[in-house]
Amino acid sequence: MDVSLIVSNILNPPVLAFFLGMLAVFLKSDLEIPPPLPKLFSLYLLFAIGFKGGVELVKSGITQEVILTLGAAIIMACIVPLYSFFILRTKLDAYNSAAIAATYGSISAVTFITAGSFLSQLGINFDGYMVAALALMESPAIIVGLILVNLFATNSDNREFSWSEVIREACLNSSVFLLVGSVIMGVLTGEHGWQVLKPFTQDNFYGVLTFFLLDMGLVAAKRIKDLQKTGIFLIAFAILMPILNAGIGLGIAKLIGMSQGDGLLFCVLCASASYIAVPAAMRLTVPEANPSLYVSTALAVTFPFNIIVGIPLYLYGIHLFWV
Repeated sequence: MDVSLIVSNILNPPVLAFFLGMLAVFLKSDLEIPPPLPKLFSLYLLFAIGFKGGVELVKSGITQEVILTLGAAIIMACIVPLYSFFILRTKLDAYNSAAIAATYGSISAVTFITAGSFLSQLGINFDGYMVAALALMESPAIIVGLILVNLFATNSDNREFSWSEVIREACLNSSVFLLVGSVIMGVLTGEHGWQVLKPFTQDNFYGVLTFFLLDMGLVAAKRIKDLQKTGIFLIAFAILMPILNAGIGLGIAKLIGMSQGDGLLFCVLCASASYIAVPAAMRLTVPEANPSLYVSTALAVTFPFNIIVGIPLYLYGIHLFWV
């Protein structure tokens, strides 16, 4: 792999901000982001990418390529939790296996945004409708994870699931709701809406992303201590599973004829893990699972792995296959 790709990715202001946040924790600095701001940053980023995705979806139209890509996104969001669950069951109980499997079946919007920034830096084009794939991959893993708990947990007969509440949480949690809503706004307003909001949704985007990743670095460094509880098996899982998922995603992207830029974003979606929406849903519906397992592996291992090594690695694989 070309080492310059990794260097180029690291020497990116948002990624450097992530390291700065981690360094602050390791050096016991009193640096912190006031609590309401990370939530605001997160909402802004979701709105900005969703709105842009909606505008780009209008430009591209509903073509065969778009339908195939969105269909592939839904399929991956459903099957990744399945095989992840059975791998995890070799070491963990059904509750923790299902919660972690659901975490890795869903996606990380910040990893997706970082990959988009990486492509822009390299001058590689990608289509805005990939945001629709992002939105579609957020929720199915939650439902699959809960089905797995019902099927395989030893005392599942005693559980009282409210499926309406589960589906409501999966489809109407704040990140999914805002993302889908902003895509629809982009579709309805099109290019005119984009020009009106451009100073807000584009000019401020990388500044907000940089501060958001600074906060993510602070949080990830604080979570590193939790890795002592996960053991070497889960740490290895948190590194190898994204590579496996990206490899499958790469094969699908090549099969249905995605461009290199779209292929990378699809691989990143397959390889990333949720540390916001799914953990929130798992805490609510599978309280038997240990949050320190599924949050720390996704946030303290998989997330930094993907933004430092994974994204350049997946692009290297795409260069090999597409050439």
